[in-house]
Amino acid sequence: MSEPHQQSATDIRLVEVGPRDGLQNESVKLEVDDKIRLIDLLSECGLQNIESASFVSPKWVPQMANSSEVMTGITKKPGITYSVLTPNARGLEDALSANSDEVAVFAAVTETFSQRNTNCSMHESLQRIETVVKQALAAKTPVRGYLSCVLGCPYEGSVNPDVVLAMAEQLLGFGCYEISLGDTIGVGTPGKAASLINRLTAHVPVERLAVHFHDTYGQALANIHAVLPLGVTVIDTSIAGLGGCPYAKGASGNVATEDVQYMLDGMNLKTGLDMQALLKANRFITGKLGRAGSSRAAAALLTVDD
Repeated sequence: MSEPHQQSATDIRLVEVGPRDGLQNESVKLEVDDKIRLIDLLSECGLQNIESASFVSPKWVPQMANSSEVMTGITKKPGITYSVLTPNARGLEDALSANSDEVAVFAAVTETFSQRNTNCSMHESLQRIETVVKQALAAKTPVRGYLSCVLGCPYEGSVNPDVVLAMAEQLLGFGCYEISLGDTIGVGTPGKAASLINRLTAHVPVERLAVHFHDTYGQALANIHAVLPLGVTVIDTSIAGLGGCPYAKGASGNVATEDVQYMLDGMNLKTGLDMQALLKANRFITGKLGRAGSSRAAAALLTVDD
């Protein structure tokens, strides 16, 4: 087990997205207290960032109902940023009322996915985002940006890296401090992931970029390994590999925090995370969901513990 490190000593920052991006795709509806307990357990793992909720209409994302109760019910720990997803001005208003530390906005890099996912064009999506970012910054709340389908779209197939670059620059121009590059359906491979990072970092500082790889085809760890030498130091992960992609049946969804931690620990890269604390969070949430998670490292380590 790796000993926890101080924030200043970390080489890699893991952004835990399980409570939001992971849970929103789970079929089992959790009680508010269960969501709060998960976030509180994750707060003991050494994480610096926990994406905790989403202020969207419960009609579209039922699992994210009661986000205000979740955000006001968690026990915030100093040194941890608790962020929420806010797709529009109403969501931002609710997020600020719940004393969220940070908000996130998202846009798709293809027209079809944008229409299917947000019911608006890419241009309209960017206009909406610009408004949200301005209002958030006026309220002195940092904003993180997400781009979806950067390595492939379920409707349009291959994606032009120049489109990803242009949208990343726009979000940064609006005021987002960081852009998370999402391989939403997990079709990326190490070569394509590295090529995209190289294309973007010719114009955007690598320190402003994060990666968000889904493991649909079992490529997430390989993709992460491929971009680390290029200077990427921020990785989105999900406890127990929570979540799935609705556009690829059987997809395992987000890369598991435990698997990434195990790999990075073997590379002597410090994250500040405590594996035993992660396993405790894993046991809790998989128990509540009534199924095993997709983390292979957790499955092996929990077997050893037993």
